[in-house]
Amino acid sequence: MMRAYRLASPGSGIAGLSVQEEPIPTPGPGEVLVRVRATSLSFRERMVLRGDYVLPVEPNIVPLSDGAGEVVAVGDGAQRFVVGDRVAANIFPLWETGPLQLETIAQLGSSHDGLLRDYAVLPEGALVHVPEHLSYLEAATLPCVAVTAWNAVTGGQPVGPDATVLTLGTGGVSLFALQFAKHLGATVIATTGDPTKDHQLRKLGADDVVNYRTDPHWADTVRALTHGRGVDLVVDVVGQLNQSLQLIRLGGEVAFVGFLAEQEVAPVDVMTLFYSSGVLRAVAAGNRTQFEAMNRALTAGQIRPVVAENFAFDQARAAFEFYNHHTPFGKIVITNDDNH
Repeated sequence: MMRAYRLASPGSGIAGLSVQEEPIPTPGPGEVLVRVRATSLSFRERMVLRGDYVLPVEPNIVPLSDGAGEVVAVGDGAQRFVVGDRVAANIFPLWETGPLQLETIAQLGSSHDGLLRDYAVLPEGALVHVPEHLSYLEAATLPCVAVTAWNAVTGGQPVGPDATVLTLGTGGVSLFALQFAKHLGATVIATTGDPTKDHQLRKLGADDVVNYRTDPHWADTVRALTHGRGVDLVVDVVGQLNQSLQLIRLGGEVAFVGFLAEQEVAPVDVMTLFYSSGVLRAVAAGNRTQFEAMNRALTAGQIRPVVAENFAFDQARAAFEFYNHHTPFGKIVITNDDNH
């Protein structure tokens, strides 16, 4: 038997989370049984619990799209992994390559059972090998925000030593985007509203940090840092699209990752978009091929995720409570027992 958390219904919140014992599943043809060692929270999970996630959420679902673990059994015909391999799952288990399609839009933790459990059966095509230098705890942070950040930085116009990238805030996507852009040689300008995070952003590689709370003209400050040219790429995680379009260079790009639910998002002004001659690209995580490319970059640069807090499996509700009331610098991870 194994432990598994289930969410009574979308929108039932933390109170709707219950843990129960279930039989350990058996992998079928082309499937792999993974002993889950760690999972992590992202803004996506808040939306699932609140009931305002953009994709349908099944009742009684096992939540959490992000996790890493160890292969303990393989089904008939499965050839990509062997027992003992360390793996993580793509949040879109059917999206292996190419653009996102309707037939590949199903997600873990919403339309398919997620990873807040001890064991999970997954299609072998959904899995990637975990970089050797990362622990299970660190690898559990990758599937949603890291892959999204990788897609945001590398999925559009090329980013290299001649590029300047602007990251907004200190959420998970922004921190990974900062590290990936620096790995590719770009200059990175980061924003924050918390002066205590200035040093942490610079330690991750930010060349300049602009405080949008203490500097009412922070957008002008950003443009001044580029000598009036504008940045090549904005990784926009808050939905300030008109402002982001005004901050890019002529022909630059805005990678639109998401928006804050509690913030009113202004419609995109078509003239602002037109005059920017830029690209506004919506980013929805990424496919397995992108996940694998990202892992190669993580290995080459020995990049490590930023982990803020670690909770035990039986403290999963407390992990959600903490996430709801704090703005940590880094990811919140839930480990199954002491499997770090």
